Amino acid sequence: MPTYAYACKDCAHAFDAVQSFSEESLTACPQCDGTLRKQYGSIGVTFNGAGFYRTDSRATTPSSGADAGSSASSSASSSSAAPAATAASTGE
Repeated sequence: MPTYAYACKDCAHAFDAVQSFSEESLTACPQCDGTLRKQYGSIGVTFNGAGFYRTDSRATTPSSGADAGSSASSSASSSSAAPAATAASTGE
């Protein structure tokens, strides 16, 4: 069950409460019967391993990524140019 942090708006009393997801949020302060508010803090999540950073999918050097893109486009243009050249030579 998760632990929720609460703080009173009136007396500033802060405490933690262990509640299930289906339970209603607490609304009354146990010390002064004032209005409670849930406190939200940082979440303890750590992303480890490959794929979580912006630079993980990029090449180590910018020139190697440019070479791969230009060779892929040149092979695509040469393969598309070959059928056109064949069609032009048979259409004479």
